[in-house]
Amino acid sequence: MTDVIRWGVLGVAGINAAMVPAIRACPGAELLGVASRDEGRAREVAATERLDPYVGYDALLTDPKVDAIYLPIPNAQHALWTLRAVAAGKHVLCEKPLAVTASEAREMADAAAAAGVHLAEAFMYAHHPRYHLVRRLIADGAIGDIRSIHVTFTFDASGELGHSGFQGAPGSGAIYDVGCYAVHVARTLIGAEPEAVTAHAMSSAVHGDIDMSTSLLLEFPGGVGATAQLGMWNGDRDTVTVIGSRGWIEIPRAFLCSATDDAGIVLGEGDDSRVIAVPPADHYALQVACFDAAVRGDGELLFPIDDAIHQAVVLEAATRSWRERVRVPISGS
Repeated sequence: MTDVIRWGVLGVAGINAAMVPAIRACPGAELLGVASRDEGRAREVAATERLDPYVGYDALLTDPKVDAIYLPIPNAQHALWTLRAVAAGKHVLCEKPLAVTASEAREMADAAAAAGVHLAEAFMYAHHPRYHLVRRLIADGAIGDIRSIHVTFTFDASGELGHSGFQGAPGSGAIYDVGCYAVHVARTLIGAEPEAVTAHAMSSAVHGDIDMSTSLLLEFPGGVGATAQLGMWNGDRDTVTVIGSRGWIEIPRAFLCSATDDAGIVLGEGDDSRVIAVPPADHYALQVACFDAAVRGDGELLFPIDDAIHQAVVLEAATRSWRERVRVPISGS
């Protein structure tokens, strides 16, 4: 492996608007191309981004110059193309959620291990320095013991019927689209796995019989709870609040904090609160740098692949909960 990690992007998703510049901005990373199964789209993107066109996903996977793949295609296709990529000897940074089911996640993890390549779930938000700060404040007892976490992550794309999340395929809907963030941040900050999940959702046949607006309850050990309001048919909201035994932390623009946004957080106790300034940062570029360091052997992934398996267990249970209208215990992954 050379010091330069050569990347290819498998798919022409909207998130490429953030990830393509992030790869290019990362020292030691080189973007070779973006693949599309549509030849016209492949050549259009290549011309716009000043890259060589890759017509078809296999064209990218069979290129020996490519070391790592960023995979932002629809959720239902993550397992298939990750397995093909690792079989081709490529390291894979797969967009969240890594998999639709826990069994898929385990198969992907096992395949990557057998191939000797790195596989990671692309939770970019957690690479932002403010989350390192939040975790340190919690560990230092700044708000006492965690009692609860509440996440609101909602937006309205109900008019975009071509949205990949509205196709009714496995992995569609609010739980997988924005709920994966809520589940992940709760698990990360609490530092434990939930014991049960309950989800209540508004579904829509027009959008593929998926959950469009979902309320989620995660039960953690010791009576700690995490609640989330998730939505793809709601007003825009993006916050995380961590409530402790004697104080609280609020994280505005919790997941969609741009590289130029004020990234400060609010620390409160009683009626008093103060803003702790955090400089702007590009969490996409930091994610790429972390992945590259792991590939080169100069560092470790922020989250081991087992984390993605635990994550898939919870998402699968939450989906079962809203569809069957039951509380779903989680025995482990």
